[in-house]
Amino acid sequence: MRPLFDALTRNATSLVGSALTTASAAFFLVLLGLDLTGRTQGPYFGIVAYVIIPGIFLLGLLIIPAGIALEHRRARKAAGGAAAASLPVIDLNVRRTRAMVLGFLGLTGINLALFGIATYKGAEAMETTKFCGTTCHNVMQPEATTHARSAHAGVRCVACHIGPGGAWFVRAKMSGTRQVFETALGGYPRPIPAPVHDLRSANETCTECHQPARDAGDRRVAIRHRSDDEKNSAQETVLMMHVGGRRGDVSSGIHWHADPAITIRYRSDPSRTIIDKVQLTAADGQVTTFTAKTPQTPPAGAGEPEWRTMDCVDCHNRAAHPSPSAEAEVDAAIDAGTIDAALPYVRRESVRLLKETKGDTDEARRDLAAGLRAFYEKEHPEVAAAQGEAIAAAGRTLGDLHARNVFPAMAVTWGTYADHLGHDAWPGCIRCHDDDHAAPDGRVISQDCEKCHVEVTPS
Repeated sequence: MRPLFDALTRNATSLVGSALTTASAAFFLVLLGLDLTGRTQGPYFGIVAYVIIPGIFLLGLLIIPAGIALEHRRARKAAGGAAAASLPVIDLNVRRTRAMVLGFLGLTGINLALFGIATYKGAEAMETTKFCGTTCHNVMQPEATTHARSAHAGVRCVACHIGPGGAWFVRAKMSGTRQVFETALGGYPRPIPAPVHDLRSANETCTECHQPARDAGDRRVAIRHRSDDEKNSAQETVLMMHVGGRRGDVSSGIHWHADPAITIRYRSDPSRTIIDKVQLTAADGQVTTFTAKTPQTPPAGAGEPEWRTMDCVDCHNRAAHPSPSAEAEVDAAIDAGTIDAALPYVRRESVRLLKETKGDTDEARRDLAAGLRAFYEKEHPEVAAAQGEAIAAAGRTLGDLHARNVFPAMAVTWGTYADHLGHDAWPGCIRCHDDDHAAPDGRVISQDCEKCHVEVTPS
């Protein structure tokens, strides 16, 4: 190994490369050992251990032959430069040459093994939800927070944003490289735009787990909410949802839209909120275009209208990142008992304070607690005196609701993102089902409520 060692350390350039390679390899092995024994902490471990350190290792390996080449060039100049450059002669019968070749092959094998481990672990680390949600500081904090509360919390980000197959993996990593520079330079948009226009079709991701065309029949759904009266009265709306799907050769209900035998396309503004044309290709190949009779005017600066083939996320657009209203969050907290329903007007005042409160999380917590306490001290001093702990607990809950829905650094607040499942706070279904989109033969996309659900009396 001595001849090889001499070649690697004969000049300063190769010596620097050797030092970088040796130090980064040792550091990588230590970090790998920590990872394998479960002693890792922090959101940056994966990117340091499996991206940055291997990058330094590779840089060192590239510097070493550059130094050897420079040394060879200097040797030729010292000899007068008369000898023409020639390829080295490798004679394995010479002990010195044989030692150098064997040493080179041994180090190459070690390098390849380290690179193989780093590549595998790097890809694995970059596909974790932790990496996607927390590595870039507060950039993805809204998405990470809402994902953790969703029905898809156990599903990794890459399952929807990349999906199976190598082509989309490469495409996603190329896009990710651009996003890394945007994040480092602070050039990312605030808030992060939605919908994601280069997202893979749900037919290639959602259907890995779900079967939207399967007949689901009718589903009973109870929607609980509270009134703004003094008693915060509980109300319940019970709907029989005609989810439906495909039964035999016939599709019905809401999931008629997911029938693989038909294709629905629509033209909308980039936010997919304003839809002016809908094109239906039936199972027999007949194409019908429905055009809005009332002019559809997208917001100023929204961008040019674009055509899109409808899939799951056109309705379930917040399935993995729920964006509930302030009203819905307060209603749920009252039902859960974290806000005491016995406090008069607590629902009304909680919603008002949540919508009015600005500032970061710590400041908002103080303002929400103080605002709720001030209301009762002014309007209901007897309640403030008798139920001080309940008011304080409600104030703490409002702080929690603000923290998981409002992100000032990313310009995300109540109602920033549209939710098109249903037609409560946002148009949702009514974007198309408005009795206004008409075909040339006079047919319209119906707004008949009972096509999707009927209200039933709670038993």
